[in-house]
Amino acid sequence: MAAPRTADDRIRGTARGEAPVPLSVLDLVTVGSGRTATQALRTSVDIARLAERRGYHRHWVAEHHSMPGVASSSPAVILAHLAAHTERIRLGSGGVMLPNHAPLVVAEQFGTLEALAPGRVDLGLGRAPGTDGATAAALRGGERSGEGADDFPQQLAELTAFLDDDFPDGHPYARIHAVPGPVQATAAGGVQSPARPPIWLLGSSGFSARLAGMLGLPFAFAHHFSARHTIPALDLYRDSFRPSEALDAPYALIGVAAFASDTAGEARRQVLTGALSMLRLRTGRPGLIPTPQEAEAYAFSALEREFVDGWLADVVHGTPDEVRAGLDDLRKRTGADELMITSNAHGADARVRSYGLIADAYGLPDSAATPN
Repeated sequence: MAAPRTADDRIRGTARGEAPVPLSVLDLVTVGSGRTATQALRTSVDIARLAERRGYHRHWVAEHHSMPGVASSSPAVILAHLAAHTERIRLGSGGVMLPNHAPLVVAEQFGTLEALAPGRVDLGLGRAPGTDGATAAALRGGERSGEGADDFPQQLAELTAFLDDDFPDGHPYARIHAVPGPVQATAAGGVQSPARPPIWLLGSSGFSARLAGMLGLPFAFAHHFSARHTIPALDLYRDSFRPSEALDAPYALIGVAAFASDTAGEARRQVLTGALSMLRLRTGRPGLIPTPQEAEAYAFSALEREFVDGWLADVVHGTPDEVRAGLDDLRKRTGADELMITSNAHGADARVRSYGLIADAYGLPDSAATPN
């Protein structure tokens, strides 16, 4: 194959400071107690701007539904907003839950995003619903109500064909085109960028790892909520990998929960809010992210304390140097090519500051965005 291809040409030109691999951001657009979705979305802009200024490589937004504490139900809408407030950082979905959507709609949305922010849009795809079964059924109403994770490979193939505008002759969709997209270059006088959003597969177990490897696609693993499956899934991805037009060697990103503060005690205080929120979600009581005061005052049962302690064991938190050491150890153990950090806590200022402190720990440069 020609010159090596990887995710973003092996992260060409990324300023990493002392970071051994690129650092990125996973944003759940969390809504804290006493705060609004409007404020949460403003915080996402603040995080994206800081991430761009400090040399993080990409900022992804996750798709979740029917969760009061997570305002990222519409990734494409949020990404368009972030594109208007940034200049260089890559933006993408971490991910779009493909079974919830018609592939043509996803191709149109991300073709539009690519037109808004040329050359810096990623299309990360998941096969889970990002919600409970009843909500998934509501999302997939009408003729698509029977589709689900088992149909994912077929939906992925359909989406890829829409993005590339290459359904074969005789296919029912051969005369249907995703616009913006390659068909515009074939019209009289048409000029269309050859770029289209690269596809990533996301997963928290082995299915998507194997599929990503077989298709030669970059792979993102949800270590932040499936830590015990991380190394087996990455091994499966690498063992299954076949070079493709998109990628000539495996490229694995892992999502990791990390939070830095000036003291280890304050970091623990902040991440406890996210742990309590997850406990409530897992026990059927989803709500807003509690305040640190509420989390500290909560009377955990022995079983609840066991869950929270187990959850926090997989969150890299502490002082900036402690977080750097934890992230470096995780990278060495997994061989990840990129670390995507999610810093979930109640306070907007604390979250933004955490990303800044992690950048400081790795010596990432602080530079203002350059205007076009």
